[in-house]
Formats: sequence, C-alpha cells, structure tokens
Amino acid sequence: MRVAVVGATGMVGSVMLEVLREREFPVSELIPVASEKSVGNQVIYNGESYSVVGLETAVAMHPDIAIFSAGGETSLEWAPRFAEVGTTVIDNSSAWRMDPTKKLVVPEINGNVLTAEDKIIANPNCSTIQLLLALAPLHRAYGITRVIVSTYQSITGTGVKAVQQLENERNGVEGEMAYKYPIDKNCIPQCDSFMENGYTKEEMKLTNETKKILDPTIKVTATAVRVPVVGGHSEAVNIEFLRDFDLTDVRKLFLAQEGITLQDNPAEYIYPMPRFAEGKDDVFVGRIRRDESQDNTLNLWIVADNLRKGAATNAVQIAELLLMKGLL
Repeated sequence: MRVAVVGATGMVGSVMLEVLREREFPVSELIPVASEKSVGNQVIYNGESYSVVGLETAVAMHPDIAIFSAGGETSLEWAPRFAEVGTTVIDNSSAWRMDPTKKLVVPEINGNVLTAEDKIIANPNCSTIQLLLALAPLHRAYGITRVIVSTYQSITGTGVKAVQQLENERNGVEGEMAYKYPIDKNCIPQCDSFMENGYTKEEMKLTNETKKILDPTIKVTATAVRVPVVGGHSEAVNIEFLRDFDLTDVRKLFLAQEGITLQDNPAEYIYPMPRFAEGKDDVFVGRIRRDESQDNTLNLWIVADNLRKGAATNAVQIAELLLMKGLL
C-alpha cells in the first residue's frame, strides 16, 4: 500500500510511523507529509530515510491511504482533496467526528460499519477510545444508562510544547508555556477550550462520541483534568446499568474483550497506571467494584497510552481492517 502520514514530524505522527512498522502494515511506499517549513526534512521508517513532502505533492502521488494527524483545519481543507483522487483518509482530528455522513470508528466495537464508500473515516478522541473499549462489552451485557467519567490526562495529549513545559519546570528553566499555569506539581481542570455550557470541548467529546459510537440513549457527563504525567490517560468511571451484574462475570467480559488487559488485584497492589501503559496498545482496566450508594452501578479505573491506542494504533487498526475486508 502507498501510505501517506500527514503530520509525520509531529508527536502522534512519529508514533504512527512506529506503529505501522511494529504491526508490519504492508507499506510499499511511505509518503511522509508535513507543513511547508518541514518539507525536505528526513524521517526514519523501518531503518530507511524518507524526505518529507508537502500536501499538494502528496495528493498528486495518489496514496492508497492517508493517515492524518495535523489538526482540524488541515483535515477540513485537505482530507476531501485526498478523497477526490481516490485516497482513503483516516483522520485523527476532531474535524469529521460528529459529521453525520462520516463513520467514527473503534475497530473492536463498530468496525463492521465500514464500507468501500467511506473515503474519510474519523478516529475518535483519545479519552473516548479507551473509555468505550471498556464500556462496549458491559453495554451489550447489562445495558448502560448513565456514565460519569473523570479523566486524568497526560500532557502528551497537548503535544511537544507541553512536554517541554513540564521538563523546563522540573529543571528550573524559563520557557514557553503550553498552559496558562504551571503543570508540574499541579492539576489543571481544563482540557481544551471552554464552551458556552461551562464544559470543555474535551468533556463534550466524551459525551457526544460515546453517543455516536455506542448508543445515543446513554447519558454521559465528564470532567477532564490535565495532570503532570507522560505515559497515558487515566479515567475514573461510574457506570449505571439497566440490569444487575455479577462482578465475576464483569471480569470475564473484560478478559474476553480484544484489546483489554485486566489488572485487578488490589490485595497485591495490581491496578492500571500510566507508567505501565506507556508504549503499549491495550487498554488497561482495574479497580472493579460495586457502587454501594445505589443499585446496578459499577466503578472502574481505565488507563491507556493516549498516543497509541488513543491515536496512532487505533488509526492503523482501521487501515488494517479496511485491508482485511477488501475495502481498499
């Protein structure tokens, strides 16, 4: 496959290259794409050096697949340009997620909705992907009515500038700020910008994307917090069901779900943490317990590397699914 990676020099783009290599995706020709200021720079893929090209050049090369991680404005302008020449676009930005004409896909949950006509496919938000991979088997078994989720999100979700801010603060160096406040030794109760309803865009992504992917009747409310962590996003989740559940059966559901690793043995201090999730593709679930304040309600702790399953890995898995189904 002729594969373009748009945003190849960015934090997520570099992980996409890594995931393509690790998963041995059949890349016959790699087309690394970035902004004009990066054109001519070199990226390494599978031990070989490739020159970065601009978007216009990449479109003219007619790639089979273009995996975008270059921001919403770039996706809105350029994804249709790629689609017009027959390229299938998998977009990691928020640009197309809530477009009713575009599929929003987590392969393990709703990969069956994809068709050959889908030329622009949306990759969900990082915090949504890990949440829904855990919710999907529970919803099938017990019927979810309401979800309360609080996130503890890695600075890598903001990008290189945020990682540099944390490093500067820890080393006592003055530098550019990705956030309005220091992030070291701090928690910032804001991920993305605020909306008129008082929620941030990140919080509303969790609400809206859950409804689109899983079930529009599920009520979701979220609080998203940025924490001084590098390895991944964590989520404390409270789930209310239509039907009662058995905790042993809940654990069996997670053990059977592709893409989930169960880490749930508090007596031995075994539970998910970002330092163990970093660099891994699975979503880690633990701290499984009943909510003793009301019936049919469960508490979970969910952790995943937001750059991998939350972004790059999910996008590559969509490409793999398209290939497996003969849709490319």
